[in-house]
Amino acid sequence: MNARLMLAASLLAAALAACAAGLIITSGFVGDAGISDTVVYATYGERIASGDMPYRDFEVEYPPGALVPFVVPALVSSTQSRYDDFFETLMVVALAVASCLIVVSLRALEASPRRVVFAVASFLTGVILLGPFVLTRFDLYAAAVCLAAICAILHRRAYLGPILLGAAIATKIYPAVMLPLLVVRTWKREGPTAAMRGIALTIGAVLVLYLPFALLAPEGVVKSVWRQVGRPLQIESLASAVLLALHHAAGMPLDWASGSGSQNLTGAVSGVASAVTTVVGVAALGFVWVKFERGDSYEAARFVRYAAAATVAFVTFGKVLSPQFLVWLLAIVVLVPGVRGAIAIILLLVACLLTRGWFPHGYWDLVKQFDPTASWLVLARDLVLVAVFAVLVARLRAREPAKG
Repeated sequence: MNARLMLAASLLAAALAACAAGLIITSGFVGDAGISDTVVYATYGERIASGDMPYRDFEVEYPPGALVPFVVPALVSSTQSRYDDFFETLMVVALAVASCLIVVSLRALEASPRRVVFAVASFLTGVILLGPFVLTRFDLYAAAVCLAAICAILHRRAYLGPILLGAAIATKIYPAVMLPLLVVRTWKREGPTAAMRGIALTIGAVLVLYLPFALLAPEGVVKSVWRQVGRPLQIESLASAVLLALHHAAGMPLDWASGSGSQNLTGAVSGVASAVTTVVGVAALGFVWVKFERGDSYEAARFVRYAAAATVAFVTFGKVLSPQFLVWLLAIVVLVPGVRGAIAIILLLVACLLTRGWFPHGYWDLVKQFDPTASWLVLARDLVLVAVFAVLVARLRAREPAKG
Protein backbone atom coordinates (compact mmCIF):
# COMPACT_ATOMS: atom_id res chain seq x y z
CA MET A 1 0.00 0.00 0.00
CA ASN A 2 1.51 3.35 -1.02
CA ALA A 3 1.77 6.31 1.35
CA ARG A 4 -1.32 8.14 0.08
CA LEU A 5 -3.55 5.10 0.35
CA MET A 6 -2.21 4.37 3.82
CA LEU A 7 -2.91 7.96 4.89
CA ALA A 8 -6.43 7.80 3.44
CA ALA A 9 -7.07 4.52 5.25
CA SER A 10 -5.74 5.98 8.51
CA LEU A 11 -7.95 9.04 8.19
CA LEU A 12 -11.01 6.92 7.47
CA ALA A 13 -10.26 4.68 10.44
CA ALA A 14 -9.77 7.69 12.73
CA ALA A 15 -13.03 9.29 11.60
CA LEU A 16 -14.97 6.03 12.05
CA ALA A 17 -13.42 5.50 15.48
CA ALA A 18 -14.44 9.04 16.47
CA CYS A 19 -18.01 8.41 15.29
CA ALA A 20 -18.05 5.18 17.31
CA ALA A 21 -16.84 7.13 20.34
CA GLY A 22 -19.59 9.66 19.72
CA LEU A 23 -22.17 6.87 19.67
CA ILE A 24 -20.83 5.47 22.94
CA ILE A 25 -21.02 8.91 24.56
CA THR A 26 -24.54 9.66 23.29
CA SER A 27 -25.94 6.18 23.97
CA GLY A 28 -26.24 6.78 27.69
CA PHE A 29 -23.89 3.87 28.39
CA VAL A 30 -21.40 6.21 30.09
CA GLY A 31 -24.04 8.37 31.80
CA ASP A 32 -25.68 11.66 30.93
CA ALA A 33 -24.35 15.19 30.53
CA GLY A 34 -25.76 16.37 33.84
CA ILE A 35 -24.73 20.01 33.39
CA SER A 36 -25.05 21.68 29.98
CA ASP A 37 -23.99 25.04 28.54
CA THR A 38 -26.11 24.74 25.41
CA VAL A 39 -28.92 26.91 26.79
CA VAL A 40 -26.47 29.82 26.92
CA TYR A 41 -25.09 28.98 23.48
CA ALA A 42 -28.61 28.79 22.03
CA THR A 43 -29.43 32.23 23.43
CA TYR A 44 -26.35 33.69 21.77
CA GLY A 45 -26.98 31.86 18.52
CA GLU A 46 -30.63 32.85 18.29
CA ARG A 47 -29.88 36.52 18.91
CA ILE A 48 -27.18 36.53 16.24
CA ALA A 49 -29.49 34.71 13.82
CA SER A 50 -32.18 37.32 14.45
CA GLY A 51 -29.80 40.16 13.56
CA ASP A 52 -28.45 41.28 16.93
CA MET A 53 -24.74 42.06 17.12
CA PRO A 54 -22.74 40.29 19.81
CA TYR A 55 -20.79 42.52 22.22
CA ARG A 56 -23.00 45.47 21.28
CA ASP A 57 -26.60 44.27 21.62
CA PHE A 58 -25.85 41.61 24.23
CA GLU A 59 -22.90 40.58 26.35
CA VAL A 60 -20.76 37.62 25.24
CA GLU A 61 -17.99 36.20 27.39
CA TYR A 62 -16.36 34.23 24.56
CA PRO A 63 -14.02 35.35 21.74
CA PRO A 64 -15.53 35.93 18.28
CA GLY A 65 -14.18 32.68 16.85
CA ALA A 66 -16.35 30.78 19.31
CA LEU A 67 -19.54 32.24 17.86
CA VAL A 68 -19.53 29.91 14.84
CA PRO A 69 -20.60 26.73 16.71
CA PHE A 70 -23.21 28.79 18.60
CA VAL A 71 -24.96 30.30 15.61
CA VAL A 72 -24.89 27.37 13.15
CA PRO A 73 -27.27 25.16 15.19
CA ALA A 74 -29.54 28.16 15.76
CA LEU A 75 -29.94 28.61 12.02
CA VAL A 76 -31.36 25.10 11.56
CA SER A 77 -33.33 24.55 14.78
CA SER A 78 -36.43 26.06 16.33
CA THR A 79 -36.48 24.44 19.77
CA GLN A 80 -33.91 23.93 22.53
CA SER A 81 -34.13 20.16 22.06
CA ARG A 82 -33.32 20.38 18.37
CA TYR A 83 -30.56 22.89 19.08
CA ASP A 84 -29.03 20.47 21.59
CA ASP A 85 -29.16 17.61 19.10
CA PHE A 86 -27.56 19.63 16.32
CA PHE A 87 -24.89 21.07 18.61
CA GLU A 88 -24.08 17.57 19.86
CA THR A 89 -23.73 16.36 16.27
CA LEU A 90 -21.48 19.31 15.48
CA MET A 91 -19.20 18.36 18.40
CA VAL A 92 -19.02 14.75 17.20
CA VAL A 93 -17.93 16.11 13.81
CA ALA A 94 -15.30 18.21 15.62
CA LEU A 95 -14.18 15.05 17.43
CA ALA A 96 -13.73 13.29 14.09
CA VAL A 97 -11.88 16.25 12.58
CA ALA A 98 -9.58 16.43 15.61
CA SER A 99 -8.86 12.70 15.33
CA CYS A 100 -7.93 13.07 11.66
CA LEU A 101 -5.73 16.06 12.42
CA ILE A 102 -3.89 13.97 15.01
CA VAL A 103 -3.17 11.42 12.29
CA VAL A 104 -1.88 14.07 9.85
CA SER A 105 0.19 15.77 12.57
CA LEU A 106 1.83 12.49 13.54
CA ARG A 107 2.64 11.88 9.89
CA ALA A 108 4.77 15.04 9.98
CA LEU A 109 6.50 13.56 13.04
CA GLU A 110 7.11 10.32 11.11
CA ALA A 111 5.32 8.33 13.80
CA SER A 112 4.88 4.59 13.36
CA PRO A 113 1.40 3.17 12.60
CA ARG A 114 1.29 1.71 16.11
CA ARG A 115 2.04 5.12 17.62
CA VAL A 116 -0.72 6.71 15.51
CA VAL A 117 -3.25 4.12 16.71
CA PHE A 118 -2.16 4.67 20.32
CA ALA A 119 -2.53 8.45 20.02
CA VAL A 120 -5.99 8.42 18.43
CA ALA A 121 -7.22 5.68 20.78
CA SER A 122 -5.92 7.61 23.80
CA PHE A 123 -7.57 10.82 22.64
CA LEU A 124 -10.94 9.14 22.13
CA THR A 125 -10.64 7.15 25.36
CA GLY A 126 -10.02 10.35 27.28
CA VAL A 127 -13.07 12.02 25.76
CA ILE A 128 -15.21 8.97 26.60
CA LEU A 129 -13.89 8.95 30.18
CA LEU A 130 -14.87 12.59 30.59
CA GLY A 131 -18.37 11.71 29.46
CA PRO A 132 -21.33 13.21 27.61
CA PHE A 133 -20.90 16.71 29.02
CA VAL A 134 -18.05 17.31 26.53
CA LEU A 135 -20.65 17.37 23.75
CA THR A 136 -22.47 20.23 25.50
CA ARG A 137 -19.38 22.48 25.42
CA PHE A 138 -17.59 23.89 22.37
CA ASP A 139 -14.11 22.84 23.53
CA LEU A 140 -13.85 20.00 20.98
CA TYR A 141 -14.33 22.64 18.28
CA ALA A 142 -11.67 24.86 19.87
CA ALA A 143 -9.29 21.90 20.17
CA ALA A 144 -9.83 21.02 16.48
CA VAL A 145 -8.96 24.58 15.40
CA CYS A 146 -5.83 24.50 17.57
CA LEU A 147 -4.86 21.11 16.15
CA ALA A 148 -5.29 22.47 12.63
CA ALA A 149 -2.76 25.20 13.47
CA ILE A 150 -0.29 22.71 14.98
CA CYS A 151 -0.70 20.41 11.99
CA ALA A 152 0.02 23.23 9.54
CA ILE A 153 3.07 24.31 11.55
CA LEU A 154 4.45 20.76 11.66
CA HIS A 155 4.01 20.49 7.89
CA ARG A 156 5.96 23.76 7.47
CA ARG A 157 3.12 25.84 6.11
CA ALA A 158 4.76 29.21 6.73
CA TYR A 159 1.61 31.25 6.15
CA LEU A 160 -1.22 28.88 6.97
CA GLY A 161 0.23 27.78 10.32
CA PRO A 162 0.44 31.25 11.93
CA ILE A 163 -2.92 32.30 10.45
CA LEU A 164 -4.64 29.23 11.90
CA LEU A 165 -2.91 29.85 15.23
CA GLY A 166 -4.42 33.34 15.24
CA ALA A 167 -7.83 31.86 14.48
CA ALA A 168 -7.36 29.39 17.34
CA ILE A 169 -6.45 32.21 19.76
CA ALA A 170 -9.56 34.13 18.69
CA THR A 171 -11.64 31.01 19.42
CA LYS A 172 -10.21 30.10 22.84
CA ILE A 173 -7.28 32.03 24.23
CA TYR A 174 -5.11 29.10 25.37
CA PRO A 175 -3.24 28.56 22.03
CA ALA A 176 -1.58 31.96 22.63
CA VAL A 177 0.96 30.17 24.86
CA MET A 178 2.35 28.48 21.73
CA LEU A 179 3.14 31.71 19.88
CA PRO A 180 6.48 32.40 21.66
CA LEU A 181 7.57 28.84 20.83
CA LEU A 182 6.66 29.31 17.16
CA VAL A 183 8.51 32.64 17.02
CA VAL A 184 11.67 31.18 18.59
CA ARG A 185 11.60 28.10 16.37
CA THR A 186 11.06 30.15 13.20
CA TRP A 187 13.78 32.65 14.16
CA LYS A 188 16.34 29.90 14.76
CA ARG A 189 15.44 27.92 11.64
CA GLU A 190 14.62 30.65 9.11
CA GLY A 191 15.79 33.96 10.53
CA PRO A 192 14.22 37.09 12.05
CA THR A 193 12.28 38.11 8.94
CA ALA A 194 10.35 34.84 8.88
CA ALA A 195 9.75 35.07 12.64
CA MET A 196 8.35 38.60 12.35
CA ARG A 197 6.18 37.48 9.47
CA GLY A 198 4.77 34.69 11.67
CA ILE A 199 3.98 37.14 14.47
CA ALA A 200 2.30 39.51 12.01
CA LEU A 201 0.20 36.75 10.48
CA THR A 202 -0.91 35.40 13.86
CA ILE A 203 -1.79 38.78 15.34
CA GLY A 204 -3.35 39.81 12.04
CA ALA A 205 -5.65 36.78 12.08
CA VAL A 206 -6.71 37.61 15.63
CA LEU A 207 -7.42 41.22 14.65
CA VAL A 208 -9.39 40.23 11.56
CA LEU A 209 -11.79 38.26 13.76
CA TYR A 210 -11.94 40.84 16.54
CA LEU A 211 -11.79 44.09 14.56
CA PRO A 212 -15.39 44.31 13.22
CA PHE A 213 -16.75 43.90 16.74
CA ALA A 214 -14.08 46.14 18.28
CA LEU A 215 -14.98 48.96 15.89
CA LEU A 216 -18.73 48.70 16.45
CA ALA A 217 -18.77 47.66 20.10
CA PRO A 218 -15.41 48.49 21.72
CA GLU A 219 -16.78 48.52 25.26
CA GLY A 220 -18.42 45.12 24.84
CA VAL A 221 -15.23 43.58 23.45
CA VAL A 222 -13.15 44.99 26.31
CA LYS A 223 -15.62 43.60 28.85
CA SER A 224 -15.49 40.20 27.16
CA VAL A 225 -11.68 40.09 27.21
CA TRP A 226 -11.55 41.28 30.82
CA ARG A 227 -14.02 38.62 31.86
CA GLN A 228 -11.70 35.99 30.39
CA VAL A 229 -8.48 37.24 32.01
CA GLY A 230 -9.90 38.64 35.26
CA ARG A 231 -11.84 35.67 36.53
CA PRO A 232 -11.87 34.74 40.24
CA LEU A 233 -10.54 31.47 41.72
CA GLN A 234 -12.73 28.70 40.32
CA ILE A 235 -13.45 25.87 42.72
CA GLU A 236 -11.76 23.13 40.66
CA SER A 237 -8.47 24.98 40.17
CA LEU A 238 -5.25 23.75 41.77
CA ALA A 239 -5.14 26.62 44.25
CA SER A 240 -8.76 25.98 45.25
CA ALA A 241 -8.03 22.27 45.64
CA VAL A 242 -5.21 23.09 48.08
CA LEU A 243 -7.53 25.39 50.06
CA LEU A 244 -10.23 22.70 50.14
CA ALA A 245 -7.64 20.24 51.47
CA LEU A 246 -6.70 22.72 54.21
CA HIS A 247 -10.38 23.20 54.96
CA HIS A 248 -10.88 19.48 55.57
CA ALA A 249 -7.52 18.80 57.22
CA ALA A 250 -7.17 21.90 59.38
CA GLY A 251 -10.62 23.50 59.49
CA MET A 252 -9.75 26.54 57.36
CA PRO A 253 -12.98 28.53 56.82
CA LEU A 254 -14.06 28.88 53.19
CA ASP A 255 -17.00 30.31 51.31
CA TRP A 256 -18.08 30.35 47.69
CA ALA A 257 -20.13 32.38 45.22
CA SER A 258 -21.15 32.14 41.58
CA GLY A 259 -19.73 34.66 39.14
CA SER A 260 -18.05 35.03 35.73
CA GLY A 261 -19.74 31.85 34.56
CA SER A 262 -18.36 29.59 37.29
CA GLN A 263 -18.48 28.78 40.99
CA ASN A 264 -15.57 30.29 42.87
CA LEU A 265 -14.01 30.44 46.32
CA THR A 266 -14.29 33.86 47.95
CA GLY A 267 -12.58 35.80 50.72
CA ALA A 268 -9.11 37.11 51.50
CA VAL A 269 -7.45 33.70 51.52
CA SER A 270 -8.77 32.84 48.07
CA GLY A 271 -7.61 36.26 46.84
CA VAL A 272 -4.08 35.53 48.00
CA ALA A 273 -4.23 32.04 46.51
CA SER A 274 -5.43 33.54 43.22
CA ALA A 275 -2.46 35.91 43.12
CA VAL A 276 -0.02 33.12 44.00
CA THR A 277 -1.35 30.78 41.31
CA THR A 278 -1.09 33.59 38.75
CA VAL A 279 2.57 34.11 39.62
CA VAL A 280 3.25 30.37 39.52
CA GLY A 281 1.48 30.04 36.17
CA VAL A 282 3.45 32.88 34.60
CA ALA A 283 6.67 31.42 35.99
CA ALA A 284 5.84 27.96 34.61
CA LEU A 285 5.14 29.38 31.16
CA GLY A 286 8.30 31.46 31.28
CA PHE A 287 10.26 28.35 32.25
CA VAL A 288 8.87 26.44 29.26
CA TRP A 289 9.58 29.25 26.81
CA VAL A 290 13.11 29.88 28.08
CA LYS A 291 13.99 26.19 28.20
CA PHE A 292 12.81 25.78 24.62
CA GLU A 293 14.85 28.78 23.47
CA ARG A 294 18.00 27.49 25.18
CA GLY A 295 17.79 24.07 23.58
CA ASP A 296 19.92 23.19 20.60
CA SER A 297 17.19 21.42 18.67
CA TYR A 298 14.12 22.95 17.05
CA GLU A 299 12.87 19.83 15.36
CA ALA A 300 9.14 19.20 15.12
CA ALA A 301 9.04 16.66 17.95
CA ARG A 302 10.63 19.08 20.38
CA PHE A 303 8.24 21.87 19.37
CA VAL A 304 5.26 19.60 20.02
CA ARG A 305 6.56 18.60 23.45
CA TYR A 306 7.05 22.18 24.57
CA ALA A 307 3.74 23.28 23.05
CA ALA A 308 2.08 20.54 25.10
CA ALA A 309 4.02 21.60 28.21
CA ALA A 310 2.96 25.23 27.77
CA THR A 311 -0.69 24.22 27.35
CA VAL A 312 -0.56 21.98 30.43
CA ALA A 313 1.03 24.82 32.43
CA PHE A 314 -1.66 27.26 31.30
CA VAL A 315 -4.43 24.91 32.37
CA THR A 316 -2.90 23.43 35.53
CA PHE A 317 -1.71 26.66 37.13
CA GLY A 318 -4.59 28.83 35.95
CA LYS A 319 -7.34 30.32 38.07
CA VAL A 320 -9.94 28.23 36.25
CA LEU A 321 -9.70 24.49 35.63
CA SER A 322 -13.03 23.37 34.27
CA PRO A 323 -13.34 19.67 33.34
CA GLN A 324 -13.73 20.42 29.64
CA PHE A 325 -10.26 21.99 29.58
CA LEU A 326 -8.85 18.46 29.65
CA VAL A 327 -10.02 18.14 26.04
CA TRP A 328 -7.41 20.77 25.09
CA LEU A 329 -4.70 18.76 26.82
CA LEU A 330 -5.75 15.44 25.29
CA ALA A 331 -5.62 16.90 21.79
CA ILE A 332 -1.97 17.95 22.04
CA VAL A 333 -0.37 15.65 24.63
CA VAL A 334 -1.16 12.62 22.44
CA LEU A 335 1.22 14.08 19.85
CA VAL A 336 4.24 13.97 22.18
CA PRO A 337 6.55 11.15 21.01
CA GLY A 338 8.57 8.58 22.90
CA VAL A 339 8.27 7.04 26.35
CA ARG A 340 7.85 10.50 27.82
CA GLY A 341 4.77 11.04 25.68
CA ALA A 342 3.30 7.66 26.60
CA ILE A 343 3.71 8.37 30.33
CA ALA A 344 2.15 11.83 29.95
CA ILE A 345 -0.81 10.34 28.06
CA ILE A 346 -1.43 7.66 30.69
CA LEU A 347 -1.32 10.26 33.47
CA LEU A 348 -3.73 12.45 31.53
CA LEU A 349 -6.17 9.56 31.16
CA VAL A 350 -5.96 9.05 34.94
CA ALA A 351 -6.82 12.75 35.33
CA CYS A 352 -9.88 12.26 33.09
CA LEU A 353 -11.00 9.29 35.18
CA LEU A 354 -10.56 11.23 38.43
CA THR A 355 -12.57 14.12 36.99
CA ARG A 356 -15.44 11.76 36.33
CA GLY A 357 -15.43 10.97 40.07
CA TRP A 358 -17.14 14.27 40.87
CA PHE A 359 -18.27 15.77 37.59
CA PRO A 360 -21.01 16.24 36.68
CA HIS A 361 -23.19 14.51 39.28
CA GLY A 362 -21.12 15.33 42.36
CA TYR A 363 -20.31 18.87 41.29
CA TRP A 364 -22.94 20.69 43.33
CA ASP A 365 -22.05 18.68 46.43
CA LEU A 366 -18.50 19.92 45.94
CA VAL A 367 -19.65 23.51 45.53
CA LYS A 368 -22.35 23.79 48.18
CA GLN A 369 -21.08 21.40 50.83
CA PHE A 370 -17.35 21.17 50.02
CA ASP A 371 -17.94 17.42 49.90
CA PRO A 372 -14.77 15.73 51.26
CA THR A 373 -14.64 12.93 48.67
CA ALA A 374 -15.09 15.33 45.78
CA SER A 375 -12.58 17.77 47.29
CA TRP A 376 -9.85 15.14 47.56
CA LEU A 377 -10.60 13.93 44.03
CA VAL A 378 -10.16 17.47 42.73
CA LEU A 379 -6.79 17.73 44.49
CA ALA A 380 -5.72 14.33 43.17
CA ARG A 381 -6.71 15.27 39.60
CA ASP A 382 -4.87 18.59 39.77
CA LEU A 383 -1.73 16.99 41.21
CA VAL A 384 -1.79 14.42 38.39
CA LEU A 385 -1.79 17.35 35.94
CA VAL A 386 1.22 18.79 37.77
CA ALA A 387 2.87 15.40 37.21
CA VAL A 388 2.03 15.60 33.48
CA PHE A 389 3.75 18.99 33.34
CA ALA A 390 6.79 17.61 35.18
CA VAL A 391 7.06 14.66 32.79
CA LEU A 392 6.95 16.97 29.76
CA VAL A 393 9.65 19.37 30.99
CA ALA A 394 11.95 16.99 32.90
CA ARG A 395 15.45 16.45 31.60
CA LEU A 396 16.15 12.82 30.77
CA ARG A 397 19.62 11.30 30.91
CA ALA A 398 19.29 9.50 27.61
CA ARG A 399 18.18 11.30 24.51
CA GLU A 400 14.65 10.41 23.51
CA PRO A 401 13.94 9.29 20.00
CA ALA A 402 12.33 11.97 17.89
CA LYS A 403 10.10 9.46 16.22
CA GLY A 404 7.24 7.55 17.77
